[in-house]
Amino acid sequence: MKVLIMDEAKTGRIVKVAGPVVVAEGMAGARMYDVVRVGALNLIGEIVELHGDRASIQVYEDTSGIGPGEPVVDTRAPLSVELGPGLIESIYDGIQRPLDSLVEAEGEFMSRGSAMPGLNREKKWKFKPTVNDGARVEPGDIIGEVQETKLLVHKILVPPEVRGTIQKISEGDYTVEETVAVCVTEDGTEHPLTLMQKWPVRNPRPIAKRFAPNQGLVTGQRVIDTFFPLTKGGTACVPGPFGTGKTVVQHQLAKWVDADVVVYVGCGERGNEMTDVLTEFPELKDPRSGEPLMQRSVLIANTSNMPVAAREASVYTGITIAEYFRDMGLVVALMADSTSRWAEAMREISTRLEEMPAEEGYPAYLAARIAAFYERAGRVKCAGNPEREGALSIIGAVSPPGGDLSDSVVQATLHVVKVFWSLKGELAYQRHFPAIDWLTSYSFYKQYLKEFFEDKEKGLEMQAMNVEAMRLLEQESELLEIVRLVGAEALSPQDRVSLETARSIREDFLHQNAFHEIDTYTSMEKQYEMLKTVLHFHKQALAAVQSGVETAEIFKLPVREEIARAKYVPQEQVAAVAKVRDTIDEQIKQLQSSAVSQR
Repeated sequence: MKVLIMDEAKTGRIVKVAGPVVVAEGMAGARMYDVVRVGALNLIGEIVELHGDRASIQVYEDTSGIGPGEPVVDTRAPLSVELGPGLIESIYDGIQRPLDSLVEAEGEFMSRGSAMPGLNREKKWKFKPTVNDGARVEPGDIIGEVQETKLLVHKILVPPEVRGTIQKISEGDYTVEETVAVCVTEDGTEHPLTLMQKWPVRNPRPIAKRFAPNQGLVTGQRVIDTFFPLTKGGTACVPGPFGTGKTVVQHQLAKWVDADVVVYVGCGERGNEMTDVLTEFPELKDPRSGEPLMQRSVLIANTSNMPVAAREASVYTGITIAEYFRDMGLVVALMADSTSRWAEAMREISTRLEEMPAEEGYPAYLAARIAAFYERAGRVKCAGNPEREGALSIIGAVSPPGGDLSDSVVQATLHVVKVFWSLKGELAYQRHFPAIDWLTSYSFYKQYLKEFFEDKEKGLEMQAMNVEAMRLLEQESELLEIVRLVGAEALSPQDRVSLETARSIREDFLHQNAFHEIDTYTSMEKQYEMLKTVLHFHKQALAAVQSGVETAEIFKLPVREEIARAKYVPQEQVAAVAKVRDTIDEQIKQLQSSAVSQR
């Protein structure tokens, strides 16, 4: 589908083409970040630099065959996305062109200059008003609902900067372009309201107030929820070298995170990884409702074989769609895989613009762009009345060359985010997944771990167990150095018990199989019982050592197998994990009795 508007509004002509960057003259009156149509093929681009009547344009499509003298048309509008019913279950490219619709229209290979609206213009949606004629509305107010999927009721919002009195609102079936209501301002101006609104992707959507991100966001991944938790409205980054499982971690979070809507942005990663997402998600079931997971997901595919300039657009497209759902009062999780590819796109565009490079060739504004992106996360009071809260969490994968954490993108990200899940190559090579290094990772949201539980006493106990488990893991790294030098025989019985408990924490608790039907997701209740069981064994083993029991006898107890297999106990049978502690007590008492009788 082509948009042929060249004959009506020629505003400039190309004088230079440098890869994805095109320079056009005769662009007097153009504005920064205006969307333009480039060349006879109508390629989509965006103005990123202005010098007099010359504009530098980053083009979101392949510029092969485009040459000097061809026309450039300024649309006089910034890069924007369409927001309304139809977003959920959609698969878009970086500039919100629906890929499934383009396949139907053009076949497997999309032609350059293709243009198709982000939302279906023909489908009718059942609209139910939630306000009456004569109601006074403010920007961000909800005027009605559309049941978009079984999992999501889509709230229809009053666009920003529109306030007044509602007239002519009525229930019925409408397309996204048809007027569902009219808002009359104080000066008598009529604003037709539709199911759809547009928003510039580079501008954060307005909010009324920010709150502390102190409510837990359960992911079902034990190493994350228990040791390095994320909260609703929080920010996290997942850096690591090639092959350590960044993408699998992102996929797991997208599948199981406790969010109403998931926006997954495949930014510059390999096409086969995005293919996995596109094939898996429609088959997965939402753990809370049993419905297909796609009924709460939006996918943005901008893989490494797509034009490099579109990577930046894909990140902003994703965050704008996520903010829109947040404004409805929903909990939204955004996965960006990976922000390194976005930064590399910035570096390439910057080089073509002949800007002065900073560290590692990245532009000087790299850190500012990354910070501005992550700062759009948060738990907020939404604009409009009555009061409602929404939350947007951002999890960004970072792919530093060679796994070097001193990379500019990693460091710029760490200055902003509050959670750091460091993926370690050695753990991945040992087949320990998720390969999150417990010694170097951190979370500034640990203080909110107790909020993950309805029972506050249990939450406080979980915090205490977290501290104890981390102490044992840190002690293990110190003891292993001694073992390497002088052997395990040099350790005291208490230290041997600590080493064995740390190994149990690593293998029986932290290790998690993403492809196992039961182990792929663990509820907070089950995580609590599993960790409590491991630490209970540690406590009882130390007591047995004190009473003269040999450590070798303790480590051979049959209950050790039950502890190891607790991860495979179904969620609904969590009480069975708690019963393992009774078995520990019985078998330890038998050892103690045997030790006393032998004396």
